[in-house]
Amino acid sequence: MRQVPHYLLIGNGRVARHLRHYFSQLNISFDHWHRHEPIARLEQLRDRASHILLLIKDSAIDTFILQHLADTSALKIHFSGCLVSPLACGAHPLMTFNTSLYSLEQYHQIPFVIDHDAPDFTELLPGIPNQHVRLHTSLKSKYHAFCVLSGNFSSLLWQKLFQGFEKELNLPALIAHPYLFQQMHNLVSDPASALSGPLTRNDIDTIEKNLAALASDPFQEVYKSFVHCFQQLKERGSI
Repeated sequence: MRQVPHYLLIGNGRVARHLRHYFSQLNISFDHWHRHEPIARLEQLRDRASHILLLIKDSAIDTFILQHLADTSALKIHFSGCLVSPLACGAHPLMTFNTSLYSLEQYHQIPFVIDHDAPDFTELLPGIPNQHVRLHTSLKSKYHAFCVLSGNFSSLLWQKLFQGFEKELNLPALIAHPYLFQQMHNLVSDPASALSGPLTRNDIDTIEKNLAALASDPFQEVYKSFVHCFQQLKERGSI
């Protein structure tokens, strides 16, 4: 008879909070520990776990395993999109996690990107019904760079727009929401044609006016870098 899985979730950040909520919705058996709790409790919990999820920062994962989990036979899994560890399997949830918890349907839609040499998904994360794909560990750094560029860095640009509207232009940030939602729709429905604006039109005058308006603003360098990147992509025939 197959052992009923019992998870131990280690960490207290956003991902850990979301995963505890998701596991509760799925009625998956789990314990939870974080670094503000006694080590003695961790030692008790690790002995009853079949799977240990390390939801802590990348640089701490291997050290934590060696210091606290070396003697347990539980399967160890980290959720880093970049780390390749000889001590734990990688299973990265391809999602951004906010401070607000999500619905069960939203959690179901999260795909997991797992290491190419990880166990079968039903063994790696039993009880989790999500879709998954395998990625060779040699490609994880590039995969994660793509995620950071598109998700994290684009958030900086939209935060700049919202704050700039309110603080510099005296416009309500919410009037830009239809623009944001349509941009997302365009990217999903037809990504190849989603880019518009002065770069695609080769509108040098507008680009120069934009750059002048951003004088003394750190985002002027961001704008310049995108112009340079776009020019390189055109030269390579990538766009």
